[in-house]
Amino acid sequence: MAGNVIVGVDGSDTAFKAASRAAELAESLDTELVVLSAHITGNTEVVTIGSDTYVLDDAERALAMAEQVATRLRGVHPAVKIRPAAGRGKPGDVLIEEAQRNGAQLLVVGNVGIKGLGRVLGSVAWSVVHNAPCDVLVVKTAR
Repeated sequence: MAGNVIVGVDGSDTAFKAASRAAELAESLDTELVVLSAHITGNTEVVTIGSDTYVLDDAERALAMAEQVATRLRGVHPAVKIRPAAGRGKPGDVLIEEAQRNGAQLLVVGNVGIKGLGRVLGSVAWSVVHNAPCDVLVVKTAR
């Protein structure tokens, strides 16, 4: 089976649980794992603290968060090639676009515990399950 495994992360513990399962699968499939974070806006903010000035960019922050998750996963799964990535848009859309662009074989998402009609599957999981160009694994991450 060709193609990589893609997992969506948002910095939460539940997303890390899904990412850990995705790393296990990528290792068993001997394929690359893409750790993907989405950012909704393309905002850039300049913050001055004392004499220091920082430029905070949504895309850079999303990529840095994906890199943090990738670094943690590399510690547990050193044999897996793990690539952090970030994309602009709604998380479900970003995951689907990345899967299409790279010919992914599997998308992995968590099922976060939300209220109302969306409690069966989170809105990202629902969107991915119904629109993905490849197989999807929804990891039970809700308590």
